[in-house]
Amino acid sequence: MVNFKNFYKEAEKIILGGNMLLSKNPKMILPNGWPTYFKKAKKIYVWDLKNKKYVDMMCLVGQSILGYSNNELDKKIFLKAKKGVISSLNCYEEVQLAKKILKFHPWASMVKFARSGGEANALAARIARASTGKDHIAVCGYHGWHDWYLSVNIGGKNNLSKFLLPGLEPHGVPKSLKGTCHPFQIHEIDKLKDIIKKNDLAAIYMEVARNKLPDIKLLKEIRKLATKNKICLIFDECTTGFRRNLGGLHLTTGVNPDLAMFGKALGNGYAITCVIGKKRFMQKAKKSFISSTFWSERVGFLAGLYNLEILEKKKPFENLIKVGKFLNYSWENLAKKYNLKISISGIETISSFNFISKNNSLYRTYITQEMLKKGYLASNVVYLNIYHNKNVISNYIKNLDPIFKKISLFENKKIKKIGLNGPISGFRFKRINDH
Repeated sequence: MVNFKNFYKEAEKIILGGNMLLSKNPKMILPNGWPTYFKKAKKIYVWDLKNKKYVDMMCLVGQSILGYSNNELDKKIFLKAKKGVISSLNCYEEVQLAKKILKFHPWASMVKFARSGGEANALAARIARASTGKDHIAVCGYHGWHDWYLSVNIGGKNNLSKFLLPGLEPHGVPKSLKGTCHPFQIHEIDKLKDIIKKNDLAAIYMEVARNKLPDIKLLKEIRKLATKNKICLIFDECTTGFRRNLGGLHLTTGVNPDLAMFGKALGNGYAITCVIGKKRFMQKAKKSFISSTFWSERVGFLAGLYNLEILEKKKPFENLIKVGKFLNYSWENLAKKYNLKISISGIETISSFNFISKNNSLYRTYITQEMLKKGYLASNVVYLNIYHNKNVISNYIKNLDPIFKKISLFENKKIKKIGLNGPISGFRFKRINDH
């Protein structure tokens, strides 16, 4: 018989870091209390190894717009996958998916596919450097774990604290990369101008939006700076792509980049990411060696193709935005009810809140602990999918209500202990929990 209880303790001994994704590390969510592993996932429901069923309000980390194990999508994928997923020849679905993505982004002419967000971001950085012949990159946002990006923290381990995690040590990153990557905040136009002045930039690499909808005026100004100085402008839409509209969020702004990357929601949970771009940048990168065996496997292409076909047919985005606004409204009312100060951020389909309090991390961890008892996987961030309807949100808020009440009593010193049964969870990504 398998001893599920000690699974994570075993994992820490034999798996580097304990698991594959930092956001799913139990120490980042609820130390000593998080169920950690799942046996089954469907729509918005997750069953742990003891077969306990949860309503998943977190849906880490936003990869399933159509919900877990979508019947329509899975049926189409499995039918084709039975005929083989990889061979000596290429699968034609990669051409079909490329055409579909370019249809949504008429400014772009070419595509290169990958399987994870980190490698797609590294791919975009390589294309920019190869096509411009320059080395330096200005970054605004979180762009993965590869050397080119983590080099920002060489010589200053808090340079990425506003984008990723505080105090992140760049162990294993060649020190020769120091000074090749330059961070700036989207509102720091003067800082960006100074970076451009002092460095011969290959690219300005940025997330279109972080904690609110895009600032079109700032994006236009950055686009002008990139064009004027012959710099490749890259939009990282790994998280925002296909979550609020059919394509990249930048399509709602009228500002087009030179390259853009997509992941997460592109395949509804299946591994598929891509970089799209203008031909003059993509073609010049042909001389650089960019290749990977499993970038050619069929399942990812099938997932991306059929997922986009379903999204195009059902157009769920308007309703997702409405539900997101209802969620934000409900959080605001709950905070007012108990005289708590919170800040809400996100793009409706990815919403989060933080308590304006020195105890924010304590409260976030406490919420996870108490909601777990009620059958919810929940923290302070919600990635919506089509099964998070208003009824689901109302029930979630109903269960959250007494927890906010307890937090209010503790915050206002009416009780001495809040009742957290273990350590406070570790730092979460600043891109989600910026406050």
